[in-house]
Amino acid sequence: MSRTSLTRFLIEEQHAKRINADLRQLVAVVARACTSISIAVSKGALGGVLGDAGTGNVQGEAQKKLDVISNEILLEANAWGGHLAACASEEMDHSQLVPSEYPQGDFLLLFDPLDGSSNIDVNVSVGTIFSVLRAPKGVDKPGDEHFLQAGTQQVAAGYCIYGPSTMLVLTVGHGTHAFTLDRETGEFVLTQRGMQVPADTQEFAINMSNQRHWEAPMQGYVTDLLAGKEGVRGKNFNMRWIASMVADVHRILTRGGIFIYPWDKKDPSKAGKLRLMYEANPMSMLVEQAGGAATNGRTRILDIAPDQLHQRVPVFLGSKNEVAEATRYHTDFDAKA
Repeated sequence: MSRTSLTRFLIEEQHAKRINADLRQLVAVVARACTSISIAVSKGALGGVLGDAGTGNVQGEAQKKLDVISNEILLEANAWGGHLAACASEEMDHSQLVPSEYPQGDFLLLFDPLDGSSNIDVNVSVGTIFSVLRAPKGVDKPGDEHFLQAGTQQVAAGYCIYGPSTMLVLTVGHGTHAFTLDRETGEFVLTQRGMQVPADTQEFAINMSNQRHWEAPMQGYVTDLLAGKEGVRGKNFNMRWIASMVADVHRILTRGGIFIYPWDKKDPSKAGKLRLMYEANPMSMLVEQAGGAATNGRTRILDIAPDQLHQRVPVFLGSKNEVAEATRYHTDFDAKA
């Protein structure tokens, strides 16, 4: 039985008129860049890539060496193919046009080059997250403002997880599919078509050390989860927390669960921890395409109209019924306020 490579999968999607040639090329280029990042990550201390880079990003966070390396790999890979108009990265202050010496394409690419990079030095799974939007028609030089499109406008989204195996999880708007990197041939091979998140779950992922900073409905929701079978929920829950969004979401896409990074009052000026454009939107599209749900605790994430390139949001995503339940705690609280 022949294997379906990512290349074949994308060509079949193009033949079915679900994507065009430029989007096929863009996804293929991102996948090749992720293969290069995977090689760099796997070398670890042997490649001299561990530790801090001595620089900070636009959010004021210290960058790891691999943050910078991964960002450069993605920028260089996507510069010359003619499928891209501009790109934006969590590691850069502003969006960046493709170099003027290369042809300009019809798409915008956003990416978090190495999500969970604080885990690099302890050899925990990290990953790359990406989102693809259409460039507005008639705009020769897209700027930051042209990236500010709701998540419903994404034409593709995905992530690559660098773990015991390297996997690319992708949607082009027709289901969520997983590809595993064959290190001997260097190609991604389709290993799960049409991933599905179970509607119900008994597993949640959250950083409990922040509990004292949560707002009241979040406190109430988790208190009821921890009460177990004897509590109002009537069942026992397990907690998992890797502190790498890619790894936590990959687990949920594989076996169900709910991932939560709520608003907290540690820094009330921030609307949340995770970035809407680089993390929440692409992950929400992947989860919804797999039958799950994603909200900010009140409304669907993909419906949020962004007003900043590096905007932050609370995130509740995963098993559909559990996301609805967590959201209900917040909307009921608001209705009584």
